[in-house]
Formats: sequence, structure tokens, C-alpha cells
Amino acid sequence: MTAYSIHRLIGAMKQLDASDLHIKVGLQPTYRVGGRLKHIEGEPLTEQEADHLLDPIVPEAMREQFEVGGNLDFATHLPDGDRFRVNMFRSGGHTHAAIRRVKADIPSYKSLNLPQVYSDIVEKSSEGLIIVCGVTGSGKSTTLAAMIEHVNQTRSANIITIEDPVEFRFTPAKCIISQREIGIDVKDFPTAMRYVVRQDPDVIFIGEMRDRETLLSGIQAAETGHLVFATLHTADTQQAFGRILEFFPPEERDFIRNSLSTSLRAVCAQRLLPSVEGYPTPVVPATEVLRVTPPVRELIRENRDADLPQIVRSSKADGMRTFNDSLAELVEAEAVDMSTAMEYAPNREQLASQLKGVTIKASGLTGRVGR
Repeated sequence: MTAYSIHRLIGAMKQLDASDLHIKVGLQPTYRVGGRLKHIEGEPLTEQEADHLLDPIVPEAMREQFEVGGNLDFATHLPDGDRFRVNMFRSGGHTHAAIRRVKADIPSYKSLNLPQVYSDIVEKSSEGLIIVCGVTGSGKSTTLAAMIEHVNQTRSANIITIEDPVEFRFTPAKCIISQREIGIDVKDFPTAMRYVVRQDPDVIFIGEMRDRETLLSGIQAAETGHLVFATLHTADTQQAFGRILEFFPPEERDFIRNSLSTSLRAVCAQRLLPSVEGYPTPVVPATEVLRVTPPVRELIRENRDADLPQIVRSSKADGMRTFNDSLAELVEAEAVDMSTAMEYAPNREQLASQLKGVTIKASGLTGRVGR
């Protein structure tokens, strides 16, 4: 019988260039490599093995949380600096897990294939709220890590992060940094946010705005002179406003809109697409960027979210961009193929029009889009 070791299993992820490791009863440990699931050779995990495989890496202070709730998020690391985001969950009465590798090096905008506007947003924001949104697995945390590292390298500031779990570990450069992990350093996001403004922060990173109290505290911190970064689970920039307002009763929403119109600096949405074979990275981001200019502030105050996409389409001089703009750039750069871009396009006809006359390559053949 194979004796599995969690340290050996996660250690192999770097050698295999695996993004994820799955632990499930009755199956061999399974890696995700280049988007595909691959079982390792060996015996399937027994119930006993699965239930205790992760024991060496579970934080002692969080064991009871898993026993009571059946779910647990935490981070762990290896001596070489590689970090891993772990989600443990109970299924069929036994322990399953999904483990994602977070590379030790904090990526740059260039390595993430992010446009120049991301740098511009950080450079021109000394206070206010910056939101990065996207669905699960869209790279939000990685993008925000690049933004926070930009601050760390370019200005003198006290950065406080509140994360569940801590993924990237920042090394202070020009900044001083404290990273607080939910469940280990502090009970939950609302508790952390109640204390954060007493910790003399210049910059606050909220791992996820997932409840009313955290949202309100984040907005208020942005209004009182702090630079606040946060993630939000929505597919695009327009949906971000609806998602935020869902946390508040109708009688408070005008107040929240007024607060957002003055405190919000930008909303950046992204989704990851598979790149063409041979491209330096297996996935690339398609991005949508809304910057809060005077016309955008007015639309937010007046509850005219439906008009925001038109503002984004017509404000390229301000660095704004639609998902279709980004998809067109990716096709022109031969980072993704046409069929992939069309699959992800919010408006296929519009994308086809944008690409008309563009020379593209696919499967070794060169052709032109349109006549």
C-alpha cells in the first residue's frame, strides 16, 4: 500500500507545474496540470488516509473550526517559500481537500499580462477604494498582490492586510506591512475591520468584501483618507454595484451610492482564458476597467448603472476598457485564438467587428478576419 505524505504531494506541485492538488476518498491524489486533471500512480486513498493526510499542515488553532463547521480555509508553505491555499471540506463524512499552489514570487503586471492602466490606477490613488472583481479562480488575489507590491516598492506607507487565508507573503521594501489571517490572527473580517483604523494604516487590503459590516467599514476607511484594496465576487464592473447594494436595505442605498461616488477610484474585472499552445503562460486575463471620472460619479449617484458600459466603451483615453477591447488585443497579440475569444465575448458581433481586417494565425495557417 502506498504511504502518502502531504508534504511530498505538495512539494511535487512545483516540479509538475501543477496549479492544484485534489484529495478525495477512493481516488489517487489528483493534480491539475495545464488545466487538465491527472491522477498519480498509486493506490486510491482510503477513508482513514484521507481523514488524516492533512493533519501535519492544519493550524492547531483551526482544528475545532473544521470539526464543527465541516469547512476550513488556510495557507501553508514549504521551506523553499512556495505557498499553498488549502480548502478542506467534509464530503460523505470524510475529509476532502483542494490545494492551490501560490508561487513564492509576487508577480509583476507584465508577467500577469495586465494592461498599463493597472499601474496608472495605483500611481494616481493615494486614498479611496479600488475593487478587483471576478468569479472564483479568475486571479483576483494575484492581481491585487501585484498592486500592493507596487505600493510597497514605490511609497512609504503602513500596509495592513486582512486575508482568508494569507496567500502571498510581502517583504517590506519602502513600506511596513502586517498581514492578518482570519481564524488565526483575528476571528473574522468584521472584527478585523473594527480595529484596523486604530492601527494607523495608510493602505488596507480586504481579502474579500462578503458582508455588510466589512463593506461599510471599507467604504468609510476609503472616505477618511485611506487607500483600500478589496476583492468582490462579481463577473463584471456593472454587477459590482448591484452586489454591493445587495448587502444594504433599500432605505440605505442612496447613502451608499453617495459614498461610493466620492470614495471609489476604480473597478477592475477579469477572467482567465486558456492561451494558445506555446504561449509563455497557460492562461491570460481578459480585463474590464471602470475608472471613476466625474461622469461616472454622477451615474453612480443617480442609480444609472445601466449606462456605465457605454461610458467604459467611450472613455479609452482615461484607460477604461471593455472585455471585448481586451479580447481583441489578445487575439491580435496571438495570445488566444479566435474561437476562445468568441466563447468568452460578452458581445460576439461587436468583437467580430473590432477584429475585422486583423491578421491572425491559427493551427499554423494565416488568415484575415473579415473581408
